[in-house]
Amino acid sequence: MSPDSELLWSPSRSTAESSNVAGFMRWLSEARGLSFATYPELWRWSTADLTAFWSAVWEFYGLDTVSGYDAVLPDPSMPGATWFPGARLNFAQQCFARATDTRPALISVAEDGVPVETSWEQLEREVAAVAASLRDMGVGPGDRVAGYLPNTSHAVVALLATAAVGAVWTVCSPDFGTPSVLARMRQAQPTVLVAADGYFYGGKEFDRRPQIAEVADGLPTVRHLIAVDYLYTSSGTSSWSQRSDVAQHTWSALLTNEAQLTFADVPFDHPLWILWSSGTTGVPKGIVQGHGGIVVELLKALGLGADLRGDDRYFFHTSTSWMVWNLMVGGLLHGATIVLYDGSPTHPDIIGLWKVAERTRATMVGVGAAYLIAAEKANAHPAADIDLSDLRSILQTGSTLPTSTWRWAYDRFPSDIWLQSICGGTDICSVLAGGSPLLPVRAGRIQCPALGVALAAWDPSGQPLIGRQGEMVVTSPLPSMPLRFLNDPGERRYLASYFDVYPGVWRHGDWVTVNPDLSIAVGGRSDSTLNRMGVRMGSADIYAVVEQLPQIADSLVIGAELPDGRYFMPLFVVLAEGVPLDDALRNSIAMSIKRELSPRHVPDAVVPIAAVPRTLTGKKLEVPVKRIIQGAPIVEVSAEGAITHPEMLAWFADFATGLPVGR
Repeated sequence: MSPDSELLWSPSRSTAESSNVAGFMRWLSEARGLSFATYPELWRWSTADLTAFWSAVWEFYGLDTVSGYDAVLPDPSMPGATWFPGARLNFAQQCFARATDTRPALISVAEDGVPVETSWEQLEREVAAVAASLRDMGVGPGDRVAGYLPNTSHAVVALLATAAVGAVWTVCSPDFGTPSVLARMRQAQPTVLVAADGYFYGGKEFDRRPQIAEVADGLPTVRHLIAVDYLYTSSGTSSWSQRSDVAQHTWSALLTNEAQLTFADVPFDHPLWILWSSGTTGVPKGIVQGHGGIVVELLKALGLGADLRGDDRYFFHTSTSWMVWNLMVGGLLHGATIVLYDGSPTHPDIIGLWKVAERTRATMVGVGAAYLIAAEKANAHPAADIDLSDLRSILQTGSTLPTSTWRWAYDRFPSDIWLQSICGGTDICSVLAGGSPLLPVRAGRIQCPALGVALAAWDPSGQPLIGRQGEMVVTSPLPSMPLRFLNDPGERRYLASYFDVYPGVWRHGDWVTVNPDLSIAVGGRSDSTLNRMGVRMGSADIYAVVEQLPQIADSLVIGAELPDGRYFMPLFVVLAEGVPLDDALRNSIAMSIKRELSPRHVPDAVVPIAAVPRTLTGKKLEVPVKRIIQGAPIVEVSAEGAITHPEMLAWFADFATGLPVGR
C-alpha cells in the first residue's frame, strides 16, 4: 500500500505558515541568514550543528535576556555532555515569564466538579506563599521535597515553589501503594512531604489518610508534613502522622504567608526534579533532570514540535506520576493555560475525558493510546455527542496506536483535527519523535524525529537502517538527558540503561522504523521483541491484529527464550464478556495473525486470563511477564504497588511452573 493511501491529514497553508516552527524558520533566515525549505532540511541542520541549533532556540525564546553562557556544548560526548556552562536560570521563574492577566494559568477539574480557574496573579501569590514557608522550614537549594498528590493545582504550586527555592521536587500519585511510594521516596530522602487526603476516580472518593501516615512514618528524613485538605475540608486539623519529630502544617495555613516571589539563582545543571522509572524491573530508578535542560527542551518540544501557543488550553489526562504531567506543566513556559483533571477518563462514560475538554474549552488534548483504543472498541463518536469546536490537536502517547484507531480518530473527531502521535520517555521528559504542523499525518506513522534529536534505527552491528526495523538510538546528546541516577555509584545503572549496547550512543529500548520521508513507526520495546526463527516483530503488531477481534477485550504476548533452549510464545487474552475461548476462536486468532502478519508469529498457545497487568501509566507488563515465564521470582521483576492487577503475576508464575519440559 502506498504511503499516500494512508494519508489522513495535511496542514493547510495557513496552518503551516502560522505555526511556531514556521516562525522559527523565518527568524533563522532574518537573524542568522539560514534558509530551510522543508522540515527535513531543518531537522538535518538541527542535528548536524547542535551548537547553532540550541543557541538559536535559546535566543528565539528570549533566554538571552535571562542569562549568558560560556559555551553551548563544549563536550558532546555521551554520557557526560555538559550544556550551557556559565548559564543561570530557574525553571519556576521561566514558568512565570509569559504570565498575563488575559487568561488563567490553571483550570482544575475534579470528577463531577465544575472547572475552577486560577489566574496567573493567584498562582504567583500561592507559589510565593509556599516557597516562603519552605524557606521558613529550612528548605534550600539541593534539599528534596516530595509530593503525594493527585493532578490538582496543589501539585503545580508545590512543584513551582520547590523549584523557586532551588530544592528538588519528586512526586507520587496517591493511587500508588505505600510500598511503591517508599521504594521511590526513600531513595530521594525528602525533608518535606506534601500530601493530599485523597483523590477521585470512577465516581468514587479514595481516602488516603491512612496511607499518608504509613508513608510519613516510613520516611525517616521527613521533618515537615504539609496536609492538603482536598476531599475532606476538616481533615487538616487531625494528626496524619504519629511521629513526634515531624512538624505538621496545613496547606491553607501556608497560603496565608504573605511574601514576594523570589527565585534561587541556580546554574543550568542544578537538579530540578526526580522522575522515576516504572519499577517493574527492580528498584525504581531515580532520574535526575536539571532546570536548564528542562527549560530549553520543553520550550523546543512543545513550541517547535507540538505547536503549543500562549492562547492554548493544554489538557493532558495523566496522573502526577507519569512524565507527561511534567510535560503538561511545561506548558506554563509558553504562557499557555494548563487543564488539570483528577478523575477517570471514562467517567461517567467512555467519552468522559472529551466532556472535560468541552467544559474547559481545551484546544490541545493529550491521551494515552489505551484510551483511544477503548473508545474505538466502544464505537464512541465524541464529535457527534459534544461540542469540540475549540479542539485543534490531539496528542497521543504511551504505546503504539493501531492503524484502525488512527482511522477511527479521523472519522469520529472534526476532520481538521491534527492527531500527533509522540514517542519519548521519562528518561528525557520530552519527545524523541512526534508531530510537526509542516508535515502530513499518515495512519500508523509518527510524523518525524523531533528537532535536535539525532534519531536513527540501527542494526545489531551499529549500522543505520532506512525503511527497516532496528534499535532506536540517539547519536547526539540532548539537554534534558539525565544529570544522573540517584544512588548510582560509578554510574553503573545509568550506563547499563542506555549505553551498554552501543558505547557512546543512547539506546532507547524501542524497535523503530525510520522511513525515507522521516516518518517513523514504533514496533514496541526492543527487549520484549518477538523473534521466531530469526523473523523479528514488535508486540504492537500482534495487538493491532488480535485486539480488532470483537471477542478480545485485551491481550498480552511475550516471546521467551527458556532455559532448555526452547522459544515459547504464548498469547494471553482477556475475553469479552460472555465469550468462551473455544477452538473456533483460537483458529480465528491464528488465521488473522497468519494472514495479516506472518505464519511464524502464530502463538504457541492462546491462554485466557482475567486481566492484563500494566504499569500505572498504562504500559503492558511484557518484560516482567517474560522474565517470570523464564523463571525469575516475582520480587525481582516488579515492585509492589507499581502495577495494576498485581495478583496476575502470581498467576503467571503458576502458569510457568506448569509448562511441560521439552515442549
